[in-house]
Amino acid sequence: MSKKDSSISPSQLQKEQQEAVNKALDETRDNIKKTISEARKNIPEYAQRVTDFQERAVESAREITDNYIDTQKEIINAFQSVWAPYTENVVNRTTYMTGMFSPARVSEVYTNTVSNFVNNFIAVTRLANTTVFANAKLFNTSLQQTRDSAKEFSRIGVNAVNAFHQAASDVATAGFPTLQSVSERK
Repeated sequence: MSKKDSSISPSQLQKEQQEAVNKALDETRDNIKKTISEARKNIPEYAQRVTDFQERAVESAREITDNYIDTQKEIINAFQSVWAPYTENVVNRTTYMTGMFSPARVSEVYTNTVSNFVNNFIAVTRLANTTVFANAKLFNTSLQQTRDSAKEFSRIGVNAVNAFHQAASDVATAGFPTLQSVSERK
């Protein structure tokens, strides 16, 4: 040890150590604030990505349903030449069910089927978006609970340190009677 080190009192050394620890913790806090600030700057980008994803999902649903409807139109037009003679033949043979097998009725049933398919697809897309937002809300709730738990753990740690400090102070003030008697015997 140098003369300078030996001239520092234990209380001065403790104070310097405490200042160094406080400085390190303050620097850590500052670094965390900087990191959080940088993360906050990215929030609009993340929000835009979610919005873009939802817009793509909705647009994809629209394109899929448009393609499906166009395909169904082409199929109906392609089979129209087959349907007309078949429907006419059925109508001529079953005069009591004329309205049931008319081309208009067959087209209506087919159109309803296609419409139900498209509506179900859009409902599934809406359900997927709702699920994403529900999970986001659950994640936010989880973050809040984690924050609250961290505060509670910090409070428990501070209470434990304070209890330890109080016990150490009590022992320092009162001393250890058994240790004093042993040291006095020597």
